Amino acid sequence: MKLNKLLKYAVLTFATPILMGFALTNVFAAGPAKYNEAGELLLPQNYREWIMVGTQVTPNELNEGNAPFAEIRTVYLDPDSYAHWKKTGEFRDGAMTVKELISVGARKGPGSGNGYFMGDYIGLEASVKDSKRFPDEPGNWAFYIFYIPDMEMITAAKNLPTEECAACHKKNAKDDLVFTQFYPVLRASKATGISGVQASGK
Repeated sequence: MKLNKLLKYAVLTFATPILMGFALTNVFAAGPAKYNEAGELLLPQNYREWIMVGTQVTPNELNEGNAPFAEIRTVYLDPDSYAHWKKTGEFRDGAMTVKELISVGARKGPGSGNGYFMGDYIGLEASVKDSKRFPDEPGNWAFYIFYIPDMEMITAAKNLPTEECAACHKKNAKDDLVFTQFYPVLRASKATGISGVQASGK
């Protein structure tokens, strides 16, 4: 009898933290986003292996010398969310994007003429869609900055106030706070399953 009690105690002792851990990990949406105990998003890793969905540049010289965002911006979407997008045309709960900010470097390339060529990495931002973690944010999206010019890089970031990013995205972005109007990769693959240029008439 005493042995049975000891065995039961041991099972409960070791099983309880495991079950609690399982429950906690399922409170929020499944996805690549990782958080610390304070609820801050951890610096994304290996995101350059994700799907690169688009790049834009809004240089100062085309904006009266004062562009709101003068850098080149390249955006990545996690692979599982891209697969879901191809199938449904929607961003899943748990979707994550990472945006690299790159300075405008040379204005002339050897053999290719005048243009805007990539310089150096100057910033990193991210966004996460999670209906349980961010129920009151527009579209359940939260936005983060890990570093920008004149800011030291941080390894864990708090989500930005709604008015700093989400409000603009809600007003101007075409699909669920994402600027798909500027991302031909996402436009072509939306609910089509297509991941490459298709031959005309095929």
